[in-house]
Amino acid sequence: MKAIGFRVTGRVQGVGYRLFAAQMAKELQLCGHVRNERDGSVSGHAQGDDEGIERLIAALQRGPPSAIVMDVTVDRAEPAEVVIFEISG
Repeated sequence: MKAIGFRVTGRVQGVGYRLFAAQMAKELQLCGHVRNERDGSVSGHAQGDDEGIERLIAALQRGPPSAIVMDVTVDRAEPAEVVIFEISG
């Protein structure tokens, strides 16, 4: 199992980015969460198989149609004990 932490900057709040990320993660059978940050970015944690993680990263880089993604930062993370992918804060 692979786990990542991610942060996405650009016009990513108020454009359905969290819902987009959660839907993609669920389609790819990943677990974790996504949330808005005070600085206007979106961050999250995802875990699952390598292919699913790589496909999620590619999706995060494009975002939903109304988003403007400037940067996606991805770091390795420790797997957490989660079984769903949820949207928080």
